Amino acid sequence: MMLSGRTSALAASQKPGEQTFLIGRPDWSRNAAALADMNWWKGTLKPRPAVDWYLQRVSAAMDELKQEVDGAPITMLCHSAGGWLGRVFMLEFGVTGIDRYITLGSPHAPPPPGVEGVVDQTRGILNWCQDAAPGAYHPEVKYVTIAGRKVKGVKLSQQGSWLAKFAGAGYQQVCGDAEVWGDFIVPVPSAHLEGAINVDIDDCFHSPLGTKLKFFGPWYGSDEMVDQWMHYVTDDWDSLQPGWYEEHADGSTTKSSSSSSSSSSSSSAGSSEAAPVGAGVPEQA
Repeated sequence: MMLSGRTSALAASQKPGEQTFLIGRPDWSRNAAALADMNWWKGTLKPRPAVDWYLQRVSAAMDELKQEVDGAPITMLCHSAGGWLGRVFMLEFGVTGIDRYITLGSPHAPPPPGVEGVVDQTRGILNWCQDAAPGAYHPEVKYVTIAGRKVKGVKLSQQGSWLAKFAGAGYQQVCGDAEVWGDFIVPVPSAHLEGAINVDIDDCFHSPLGTKLKFFGPWYGSDEMVDQWMHYVTDDWDSLQPGWYEEHADGSTTKSSSSSSSSSSSSSAGSSEAAPVGAGVPEQA
């Protein structure tokens, strides 16, 4: 997660006016404590106390940053699960000082109920988020979601590359549909929020693994991808006009708008992507 007072620009390394913390695989093992909660097994888990360890780290970083920037507006920039964790943080700890919330490849919508073989990977937390803080919930915060369009999934029973089949199997679990575009991990329909500026980026892989295995290609944090979304962090908000269409390499278009425009925002996937500023930058893929 990265928290930034907009007295400085964001970069790969922390600078004055920024607070960044990395969440690695060992950190996520703390969530195993939730297995003792019967709601985990029922699929009705709530975020607290399961992720209190994470929220407390965000709170400490936020308090430190607020003292450092002395009233400058703060942006939360979140990647992957950091997106819904950022939403939980704002709901539970408040939004004082927070001006923008930007997510990168974050699953926001819960999977649709009743789809055979689909299991909510958050065991109910995404449903809780959707009920407790739907869409761009806080009117004083500007929401942007960024989603990658790297691979269009296919069903395992269909013809297609192993990459498309693998991606489709994952998309199916997240949004209930294998045949959608996504960043190989998070499908586009799940990555957007109603009421946010929702943006798709072509050829963007989900994690830094793409920097190690070149055939996956650049991810949200690669220079060429950062160039496509950084203006949502740094530019004057009034200059970020919604309503334009982005043309993709396959000839399709995606509308960037102040509301979810390409998928049902109430479905498990939503229809836009965002990069919640400050949530969960992975230590590794």
